[in-house]
Amino acid sequence: MKIAFFGSPTIALPALNSLIQAGHEVKLVITQPDRPAGRGKKLTPPPVKVFAQDHGLICLQHEKIKADGQVLTALKQAEPEINVVVAYGQIIPASIIYLPPYKTLNVHFSLLPKYRGAAPVQWAILNGDRTTGVTIMELNEKMDQGPILAQEEVEILPGENAHELEIRLSYLGARLLVDTLARINEIMPVPQATELATYAPRLTKEQGQINWQEPAQAIDFKVRAFFPWPGTYSYLAGKKFEILSGQPLAGAYTASFPGEIIQIDKPGIYVACGQNTIYLIERIKPESKKEMPAYAFSLSGKIKTGTKLG
Repeated sequence: MKIAFFGSPTIALPALNSLIQAGHEVKLVITQPDRPAGRGKKLTPPPVKVFAQDHGLICLQHEKIKADGQVLTALKQAEPEINVVVAYGQIIPASIIYLPPYKTLNVHFSLLPKYRGAAPVQWAILNGDRTTGVTIMELNEKMDQGPILAQEEVEILPGENAHELEIRLSYLGARLLVDTLARINEIMPVPQATELATYAPRLTKEQGQINWQEPAQAIDFKVRAFFPWPGTYSYLAGKKFEILSGQPLAGAYTASFPGEIIQIDKPGIYVACGQNTIYLIERIKPESKKEMPAYAFSLSGKIKTGTKLG
């Protein structure tokens, strides 16, 4: 099929590559503008743009696709049979959604109608779900509410963070997308059960602060869900540090307060949490420093048993 592809980050690449490998003709790629990134805030192209240029694909970038008629004009000239959207990052107007004969498909990283919105993977981990999946749906003008063409469920692996799960789902979604396109004329779209809908709004940096009053399991869900962005953090003597990884431990403490460091050894820093539980911090990133094992940070002498984290 002749396809117009809308996508931006790394997780969109397996789908784009799979479409090409399956013999589809990608007539046009639409992605986000270059953005400042890294410490030096160097203008950096989205991964989909880099891929498109490396493969000789026509690539367009626009700040506001709804207000820019150039994309619609380019699409009319390209005459795609279908649009495919994977983590594009902008609201697509009806004039584009319904332009091709087969309209527009979206690859969404949840089992819709559960977790409609921008952060379905993160909220699945944050809520402690044991399974999630991928949905191929017809895009419409309402957020993630279009009819479903295909779904596949997978387990969330023990200790898996949002980055790892997104990568895994991106490959699953790519395969499911190609399979769906191969059967596009045979599939009867199924309307979503609106009464079962839940939502997954975009996370914020402010939400990443660890509340040590929570049980260790809830803290572990947050650390995994917020990695790599927006990240989780706490404070030591007024200075912020990021918690990159860790795990809840079996057992309980009795004589400490939530947020108090109760042990330090090579595996890391053991912190008392709510409901008499313990969380082991394994890797951290101190303010203005590189990431490191938590134990290595403890050797600086700035942290010891009995220290209270904020």
